[in-house]
Amino acid sequence: MKTSALLSRLVCLLLLAVTSAFCQQITVQKDQSSQVVLSAAEIAALPHTTVAKILEKAGITFGESLRGKRLASCLLVEAADGYRVVIALPELDPGFTDKQILLVDKRKTHPLDDKEGPYRIVIPDEKRMARWVRQVKTLKIVDVQ
Repeated sequence: MKTSALLSRLVCLLLLAVTSAFCQQITVQKDQSSQVVLSAAEIAALPHTTVAKILEKAGITFGESLRGKRLASCLLVEAADGYRVVIALPELDPGFTDKQILLVDKRKTHPLDDKEGPYRIVIPDEKRMARWVRQVKTLKIVDVQ
């Protein structure tokens, strides 16, 4: 009986570890047929300053390429609970604005708790926190037409 209880606990811990690792990734969808899944390790290796760095890691370009029709594109941020917000691509590009849109995984030195994390969008200069998204799962580039 003790062996089966121990085995059951080990299986539960393993499932929890696998689920936790899966939850600590972000999917970046560039268009309907192209997406990149970034692991926690890949995200941790990036400078933790702006969402644009995450998007660039997934192959989305800014700077001089952000003109014309691309100015009508936006970032759709989706959370685990279904909450969604839109951010215009020029709001992410330092060539257009000094606004910073951050993807954070820590509060001071501690990882975000399960209610907020593992990742959260923070926009420090906004008067309302309506676009501060907790439990970020997916970043999608969407063309507005």
